[in-house]
Amino acid sequence: MSPQAAPAAGVPRTHPARWVLSRVERSAWFTTRVTWALPDGGAVRWASRLARRRGRVELLDAEGSAVGFVDAAPPTARRLGRANLVAATAFTLGGALFAVGALMAQLDLGDLRDVDLVYLVGGVFFSLGGYVSVLQASNTPTDIDDTGALASARWRWAAFEPAHIGWLSAAVLFVGTLFFGVSLVAAFAQDLTPRQTNGWIWVPDMVGCVCFLVSGHLALVEVGHGRIWRVVNDLGWWIVGINQLGSILFLLAGIAAFTRPATSTALDVGLVNWGTFCGAVCFAVGGVLQLFERPQTAAGGSPG
Repeated sequence: MSPQAAPAAGVPRTHPARWVLSRVERSAWFTTRVTWALPDGGAVRWASRLARRRGRVELLDAEGSAVGFVDAAPPTARRLGRANLVAATAFTLGGALFAVGALMAQLDLGDLRDVDLVYLVGGVFFSLGGYVSVLQASNTPTDIDDTGALASARWRWAAFEPAHIGWLSAAVLFVGTLFFGVSLVAAFAQDLTPRQTNGWIWVPDMVGCVCFLVSGHLALVEVGHGRIWRVVNDLGWWIVGINQLGSILFLLAGIAAFTRPATSTALDVGLVNWGTFCGAVCFAVGGVLQLFERPQTAAGGSPG
């Protein structure tokens, strides 16, 4: 085994000695793809999101066309799969509850406390999904065995890897969910002045929205390898793209929620509710799609 895969966080530390490093693709200081030449003339390509979410490396022929995959060792695949299932389910439920809360507010169903409670429970699921996404990124498999399968060491419950684009995207998203949580809890306070409402509810909400946008941008860079708006035939790109659309809608709803000091009313209540509803639906759809972006437990091939 060779330890000279590539000098970047999240990139495989070891790989078969017969593999020859031929290309490293970076966006800014982040490494998103690494390709090794094989003795038979083919190649193996590692991609950051593919490894983290599906535990796979890609097999290429002599012309550089994809011909198959090598899947992670079963223990690693099961760990990644469990984390993916929890995160995807949490985002689906969080998005669904936010959508319900926005509809309740727009259609005047229940009182304000009922709406705030639905939002708060949805926020808990969003934070859970964000936390598990960080865990999954912290345990991205970083070793490739002699069969070409990714493998990971013992599960880690904490890590700090800001140079790993997948980890940074997940961490920023998680921080955003925590700011949303501050806003959702503060919404239960009574008799707030417009200044207090904007300071305790609106500002944390806007910070959370910005975190979501930054996280989504990093995810687009990762999955598109620097070409963020190029549509690719990849489920991961669609998941990230739909979630980023949801983040933009959340931001618009957040801006519209600013409370006018003179009238103590939001700038545009309709935009607050419908923007939140549509953004939440995007995250729910993204969560459902993420259920299918999971590892396989059996190897799909073996490199030469």
